[in-house]
Amino acid sequence: MTDQAFEQLVVKYEKLVYTICYQMTRNPHTAQDLAQEAFLSAYTHRESCDETNARPWLCRIATNKAKDYLKSAYHRKVDLTEDGEDVHTTLHTSPPPEDLTIEKDQAAQIAQIIRSLKEPYVKVAVAYFLEDRSVEEIARQLGRPPKTVHTQLYRAKQLLQKHLTQGGITDGTVR
Repeated sequence: MTDQAFEQLVVKYEKLVYTICYQMTRNPHTAQDLAQEAFLSAYTHRESCDETNARPWLCRIATNKAKDYLKSAYHRKVDLTEDGEDVHTTLHTSPPPEDLTIEKDQAAQIAQIIRSLKEPYVKVAVAYFLEDRSVEEIARQLGRPPKTVHTQLYRAKQLLQKHLTQGGITDGTVR
C-alpha cells in the first residue's frame, strides 16, 4: 500500500476508528490517543493489508488497541479526572459498601445467566467471561478451531446482551 493510499484510508476511516476506541473506553481523550496508536500500527504494517479488506483490518487494529489499553495495569490502577480540563492522575479509592454489594449481586446474576446459556455457547462463555481465558486457550481446551470459538463467543455475547437488557441488569453492553 502506498503512502498516498494509506493517507486516503486514514481520511476515510478516522471517524470509524475513533468511534470504536471511544465505545470501548468511554473517554474521548483516551479514544483519541488509541485511534492515533491504531493508525500508527496500521502504517507500520501497511504492507500486510489487502486494500479490499482495509476497513475490517483497521477495525480489528483499533479494537485490539482498546482491549490492550483496558487490560493494562495503568488503566486498572490509575483514573483520570472527569472534567477533562484539569487532567491529573489519582489512585482509585474503595467504593462504598452498598455499591460493592450491588456489584456482587449483579455479578452473580450475570454469572447465572452465562451458565444458563445453551450449548455450545455455555462452555465458551464460562471459560471467557468467568475463568478469564483467552480464545486460544479455550480452543485448545475444547478441541475447536479458534475461529469457531470466536464465532461462538460472538453469539454468546449477543445472547448475554439480550438477557441483560431484558432483565434490566445493565445497559446491555457486553465487551
